[in-house]
Amino acid sequence: MDSSDSSRRRFLAACGTALAAGTAGCSGSLFGDGEQSDTTPVDPEPRSPEADGDGDAAGDFDQFDQSADGTYADVYRSTIDSIAQIQVYTDRPAPSSGTGFVYSDGHVVTNQHVVEGAEAVFLRFTDGGWLEAEVEGTDVYSDLAVLSVDGLPESATPLPLLESDPTVGTEVVAIGNPFGRVGALTAGIVSGVNRTLPGPNEFSIPDAVQTDAPVNPGNSGGPLLTLDGEVVGVVNSGGGDNIGFAISAPLTRRVVPALLEDGEFEHAYMGVRLQTLGPLIAEANDIDGQVGVYIAVVRDGGPSDGVLQGNSGSTTVRGQSVDTGGDLVVAMEDTPIRTRQALASFLALETSPGDTIDVTVLRDGEEQTVELTLGSRPEPNR
Repeated sequence: MDSSDSSRRRFLAACGTALAAGTAGCSGSLFGDGEQSDTTPVDPEPRSPEADGDGDAAGDFDQFDQSADGTYADVYRSTIDSIAQIQVYTDRPAPSSGTGFVYSDGHVVTNQHVVEGAEAVFLRFTDGGWLEAEVEGTDVYSDLAVLSVDGLPESATPLPLLESDPTVGTEVVAIGNPFGRVGALTAGIVSGVNRTLPGPNEFSIPDAVQTDAPVNPGNSGGPLLTLDGEVVGVVNSGGGDNIGFAISAPLTRRVVPALLEDGEFEHAYMGVRLQTLGPLIAEANDIDGQVGVYIAVVRDGGPSDGVLQGNSGSTTVRGQSVDTGGDLVVAMEDTPIRTRQALASFLALETSPGDTIDVTVLRDGEEQTVELTLGSRPEPNR
């Protein structure tokens, strides 16, 4: 999971903000469309001293028995030729490493934070030596990147991506290069979907897949796979015991084609700060039996200015000062919005900048529908 020092600082800053916020749902609001992280990512790691420039000291692909039997052996055998070891050279003294996989002919997907600041990138597959790659496009807001490379081995064929999020409980494996150990496989299940991960500018990455398959520094950018060899997500981070995260296949399917065509992806933007509808906010605003996402602040000059309504006052409830007067978003188009995760996923997967959508809100005790034209998320602070 290596990247540049700036990437490391950004991830750590996001984690610190989440920890400082305590209960992210109540105080970790954003100017944007996501929410504070519910995870602590693994720090990008220094290059393992055992993994030298040839990648052999920490283990080689040849150590694996391709004739082994069993379900895990089958998925490993059917996918390993399409999974790359990545070595990245930046302005730092030592190279960093990560993982990627073949997305289409001549193109490899990995994490943005793996290649951030890259001056040179090299890939190595099971068949053949190191290949130099070019960074085709990156998107910091989804932590995805696409590399182009000539001369892929014939055995390095594209891995299929799921069209929708997997069911919780689905068995999965992660294949990558943790700590420079080439081609390692770990197994687990999908333990959650529609999670949020920390991103820059206090935004978040929506629709992430949570797994208990162990992932470690060096797994970043590698595939999280079903036992049928379909990509569930692009491994992004791990945090705590038995918790790992991957950028979902649906979000990857949305972002990567834009990276190939334009080198970037524009995310839809509301220009609001959100709060989870907790019991005190519900009581203060006389919201009985409703679920939705509370609009705390509407950013001046943003897409929601004059369309949606933020806080207009506050009151004391059970000894606590609680905001009042904001809209409660209950639906977008025909999609019910119960949580901030649902709102963020809808924007990321179903909308684009410039789209005009119907937003149903509870305002002053009555439901009404307003039209909102979405903007484009601002450039991240580096």
